[in-house]
This record gives sequence, C-alpha cells and structure tokens, in this order.
Amino acid sequence: MEPKKLAKPRKNSVFSTRQAVMKPDEETGGVFPTMKPEGLKKEEKAAPAAAQAQAEKIDFSKVEIEPLFADFVDFETFAKSDFRAVKVKECEAVKKSKKLLKFVLDDGSGTDRVILSGIHDTYEPEELVGKTLIAITNLPPRKMMGIDSCGMIISAIHHEEGEEKLHCLMVDDHIPAGAKLY
Repeated sequence: MEPKKLAKPRKNSVFSTRQAVMKPDEETGGVFPTMKPEGLKKEEKAAPAAAQAQAEKIDFSKVEIEPLFADFVDFETFAKSDFRAVKVKECEAVKKSKKLLKFVLDDGSGTDRVILSGIHDTYEPEELVGKTLIAITNLPPRKMMGIDSCGMIISAIHHEEGEEKLHCLMVDDHIPAGAKLY
C-alpha cells in the first residue's frame, strides 16, 4: 500500500506548511498519520524553533517588581473571588475617555458581560478581539463614564526604566469561556 497524504495540512503547528504522511498500519491495514512531515530535514526543524526562541528573549535586568504583600489573606476570603476565562467578543474605546476600553465578553454564562478597563494606552481594541483573557467576575458593578463595569480584567504590571508596563493575562484559546481558575 502506498503512503497517502492528508487532505489538509494541520494549522498552528510545525505541519502548517507541509503535509504529514499517511502510512498503512501493519496489523489492520488501516491508514494512520505519522507525526512526521514528508521530506523535512533535521536542520529545517531546528531553525524555526531557534529563531522563535531568539525573538522571545527578554532582558529582565531593568525590571522593577512591586514587593509582595506582607499580610496574609485567609483561604475563605480568597476562595470568594471568582476568576474566569473570558472570550473577548467586542472591544471599543469609550468615547470621552483616553484610557478606557469597553469589553463585551463571553463568560460562559450565556449572557454577555461588559467590563471597562483603563488599558487603552497599552492596547488597541482590535488587537484584543478574539483573545481569551482572565477576569474576576463577582465584583459589584461599578459605574464608569456612565457604563456599568461588571468585573475586572486581570493584568500584570511592572516598572521598567521608570516606566509602567502592563500586560493583560491572556491564556490559550483552547480554554473555554467560563472556565474557573483555582
């Protein structure tokens, strides 16, 4: 039996530009994909990984991190916080505000959740649509610029060379909306 090629290349993996090979199973005679792309040499496999690692190197020597809290919080208090994965359905700048972005989120409940976040100086709305973020969902609504914000997007903040840097916590898109964090 001749090896067959898969009909479509896999996306988001090393096989995105090449097709895997289908080889016959010796016992059943069925055809199963190998996980090896056809004709790929060791040098070709190593090059993209090395280039990606090189591009992602970050110099943390000039980063200042806020000190940890000295006070402890009891577990019951912590457990009351409801952290969830949320999918960004829509995101837009709030009119008359330089900092606020208005998020329409899928939190897994079946009802859209609106959260406002003061991160427009770091992110443009269109780059966040479709992302999976982390939010705390059981804060009481807070009115901002006349809009109720029902939760808080979680971000990491540090200082670098005297400038504040902010990064939203973004997680793998395979995590479904509403997944609870523990």
